Amino acid sequence: MTDPVSAEPSPITAEVDATGLLCPLPVLRARKRLIAMAPGQVLRLIATDPAAIVDVPHFCAEAGHTLIATEDAGGGAQAYLIRRG
Repeated sequence: MTDPVSAEPSPITAEVDATGLLCPLPVLRARKRLIAMAPGQVLRLIATDPAAIVDVPHFCAEAGHTLIATEDAGGGAQAYLIRRG
């Protein structure tokens, strides 16, 4: 994955698999994991919840994190790269 701002690969520090979970659980799991991470570290969140496409960017904006990429993770899942603010 590439950070669109710097065009350099973003090292993934942690991953949360929230496949099969519905709103608000993917965001809550991401929030819990991000709290334990240092600013600047990157979380990869995998979610199948259709609402996550709206919920994750909104959560990032409200919590001061940066959504650096979204991609298809296969099997109906989306992967979100979130840099902790």
